[in-house]
Amino acid sequence: MKSSFVYILTNTYRTTFYIGVTSDLKKRITEHIEGFGSAFIKRYNLKDLIFFEEFSNINQTIEREKQLKNWHREWKLNLIREQNPSLSTLII
Repeated sequence: MKSSFVYILTNTYRTTFYIGVTSDLKKRITEHIEGFGSAFIKRYNLKDLIFFEEFSNINQTIEREKQLKNWHREWKLNLIREQNPSLSTLII
């Protein structure tokens, strides 16, 4: 079964988050960096990958995305800091 990912992008100042789903994380992040993303990503210059989770079932991935989008900002920050305490940009 093909892997899928839920991921979080942010801007340089870590003030705005974008949560998305993809089956090809490297390709999707490259698309965002090159300007092929939503208007929201362009408006807030969200190009830094700071978190991702991998799933083997796309339905689980979509459910996780919906869950995270409903979380408070502080909850998201706590989750991100579990894997990435300094909120540094991840290289994939």
